[in-house]
Amino acid sequence: MAQTALVLGASGRFGRNAALAFRKAGWDVKEFDRSTDTFAQGARGADVIVNGWNPPYPDWARDVPVLTRRVIEVASNTDATVIVPGNVYVFGEDTPGPWAGGTPHQATNPLGRIRIEMEEAYRASTVRTIILRAGDFIDTKPSGNWFDQVMIKHLSHGQLIYPGDPEALHAWAYLPDLARFAVALAEIRQDLPRFCDVPFQGYTLTGAQIAQSLSLVTGRSVSVQRMKWWPLYLARSFWRMAPHLLEMRYLWQVPHKLDGGYINELLGQVSQTELDDALCSAIPPQFSDSSCTTEHMGEVLG
Repeated sequence: MAQTALVLGASGRFGRNAALAFRKAGWDVKEFDRSTDTFAQGARGADVIVNGWNPPYPDWARDVPVLTRRVIEVASNTDATVIVPGNVYVFGEDTPGPWAGGTPHQATNPLGRIRIEMEEAYRASTVRTIILRAGDFIDTKPSGNWFDQVMIKHLSHGQLIYPGDPEALHAWAYLPDLARFAVALAEIRQDLPRFCDVPFQGYTLTGAQIAQSLSLVTGRSVSVQRMKWWPLYLARSFWRMAPHLLEMRYLWQVPHKLDGGYINELLGQVSQTELDDALCSAIPPQFSDSSCTTEHMGEVLG
């Protein structure tokens, strides 16, 4: 009998990839539609709830606690396991790395504190919870993340626009891989601790390394250009996102990586997509060289 996953935020970055991965693994997938279903109705019969809800930064303080309480309440009533895509915001800029499941959550900035409180609410509940923690996303289609919105915006001019120190290590996750690991953890959920904090190592890269890989993938020289932050400072008074983007700027300056030891212990050495292949599927087709064929990209996307 097939197991059922309810995906919240199935049109978003993680939710869309999670829905694809669970379907590919043979699960029945329900995509929650708030216009037609109540949450309690949508969750009926779900073995796993994938919480892909992610409001815009300016709404986090208002919406994240409410959404978290709703998910915990429904999961408590249905005995479903909740999978939450965690991030690195909880650690703060002064926390030594590599960051692992047992690393203290020492963030003091507002967005970091909201995420800490969200995770603590799950920890304090009776709900079986998997926090699958990852760095910034590389997606298979434009989805408004740093990579497609900023970094490859001028790829046609041979430029990678990098938001921070191009020599500082930064944590990245290819979303199809992250979603595939979410499925693998869901399938062993009964053997995991009730609250399970699982860092996903993904790729640990500098901006210079990404530019080098993009040069190989595109067949043209790609140089790193530092992003200018001053327009965001000027926009703080009229653009609601600007203060929050500035708040998280430190992650582009502080070298960091996630420790993948625990996930390897749980799942073994599960293969990840090669970086060049991930980039091949993440950039517009017109920038790819002949090695990035449609057939090859189809294999990458599964």
